[in-house]
Amino acid sequence: MAVETKFVVVRKGEEKMTFANKKEADAYDKMLDMADTFTDWLLQSEIEIDEVLAENIALHLAEQKDTVQHILRTSKLPEAETAPADVKVDAQTAQETHVEDAEVAEHAEHAEHAEDAVKPKKVRAVKAA
Repeated sequence: MAVETKFVVVRKGEEKMTFANKKEADAYDKMLDMADTFTDWLLQSEIEIDEVLAENIALHLAEQKDTVQHILRTSKLPEAETAPADVKVDAQTAQETHVEDAEVAEHAEHAEHAEDAVKPKKVRAVKAA
């Protein structure tokens, strides 16, 4: 007989997702917390929006938090993914670069999300008044 440990994320008494390790379960739970906060924020806004639509938008924003953060920082959409051979980042730069959301690589379910966590951070100049 085999013994398996499973981590279940439960919201409002309902099982949302089951994971094989605690780290992934915690990341998913954190994403759901973010979605709840986005939902509350959207419903408090002056925009006339029903609760189901607000929840769907909030969940999408939480799932795409890296893209949302990029848009907020740069006011631009992230560039389209390039082929791995076209990406030229030397190993030393990748190791020295501190990425704020390095957790994403650990929690990513898809390899494409892990590639985003290795990209170096862009430096932005700020003018003093």
